[in-house]
Amino acid sequence: MSPNFNKGLFLTSLGSFWWGFIGVIYFEYVSFIGHVELVVHRCLWTAVMLLITTTAFSKWKIFLKEIKDKKKLIALFISGLLIFINWSIWIYAVASERIIDASFGYFIMPIISVMLGYIFFKEELNKKRFFSIFLVLISIIILIFFNLKSLPWVGLIVAFSWAFYNLVRKKIEIDTDIGLLIESLYIFPFALFVFYIISQNGFNDFNLSNPGLSLFLILAGPMTVIPLFLYVRGVEIIGLGPTGMIFYITPTLQFILGYFYYGEDFSLIKFVSFILIWIAVVIYMNDLYEKN
Repeated sequence: MSPNFNKGLFLTSLGSFWWGFIGVIYFEYVSFIGHVELVVHRCLWTAVMLLITTTAFSKWKIFLKEIKDKKKLIALFISGLLIFINWSIWIYAVASERIIDASFGYFIMPIISVMLGYIFFKEELNKKRFFSIFLVLISIIILIFFNLKSLPWVGLIVAFSWAFYNLVRKKIEIDTDIGLLIESLYIFPFALFVFYIISQNGFNDFNLSNPGLSLFLILAGPMTVIPLFLYVRGVEIIGLGPTGMIFYITPTLQFILGYFYYGEDFSLIKFVSFILIWIAVVIYMNDLYEKN
């Protein structure tokens, strides 16, 4: 196991844990303000935090150099749109008590990532990896036909937006944080406009008369940037396939929180699917260690 691979593994695992546990608790706690305003604050404060970190680490020269590349700007516009869609649907799911539906989408996502890695980057798929993918497909079929009846739109959008976001970012050679900054700056004007409309109509919870809540909402920035930076950096180091499988930490923790803490349904069928998925993850991870 190479040190570089271990670094990528650690970063991806930490980012996945953050999303699956810390992120769920934080965003569910503040979801009472409504998912529209919460999405707006996530976009606004993410951009602000990245502006601060870019200044703190003296990276404006790199930023100015990267924005001269039109192809990168177009690619980052696409990835920015994808991450905005993902954020919006995920926060909607948390605010509407559909955490398990969202986590189901994240269970699907790694399969898409592995396939995209194979198609676009020729990442290796041996017998063990094909078998692990097969087990995950079986678990999804069980969920669809024996429990959910049909694939929920929340899960579908979450899965495809995140998988294709990772694909686009993998194809762009740019510092992780600078890429995130450019993406967030694309979203920033739209988020600022929506916040203005909300404020003008008196629907905003963020105001100076409640500094405690306002400061807590500002945390949406670091709550977004930190795990996203960790995970995207991991993708850049070890590829879509490995990080896609490690990402199962996120939906597993979401499932557990949704059932044990927030009281959402977690049937026997879901439990069986859960076990199959983790068997697949163990097989895949063991093969990664053997190869690296």
